Amino acid sequence: MENSPLNYFIRGFFLIYFIYNPSENSFFIPCPFHFITGFFCPGCGSQRAIHLLLHGDVVGAFRFNPLMVLTLPVLIYGLGITISNWIFETNHRFMLFYSKLFIFGYFGSAILYWVLRNLSFYPFNLLAPSS
Repeated sequence: MENSPLNYFIRGFFLIYFIYNPSENSFFIPCPFHFITGFFCPGCGSQRAIHLLLHGDVVGAFRFNPLMVLTLPVLIYGLGITISNWIFETNHRFMLFYSKLFIFGYFGSAILYWVLRNLSFYPFNLLAPSS
């Protein structure tokens, strides 16, 4: 695993996002949905948020994409269980991922977040990525 292509890809991904600020460099891919419609999708601001998280600025990352920042601990925990299962050949499961209530609730929240972050009045305008 140490010298696998996936390992190099992941290291490169984090290195690029650590070194280069997506707000200041044009080689990062802009959101196609925002480009076409002018509205923010649930992922808008994620690239800038990842850059800020890698520099330890959780509050700044939260200003760009609060949904992503709040979702990351759950995803990291689930990924940790998956990697642990792979390394130790176990079969543990993060039961939250198997709950219909969680799945439908999360996607319902993401859709609601999508709609609310495009409203132009307070307090919903705070959900839009800051410039």
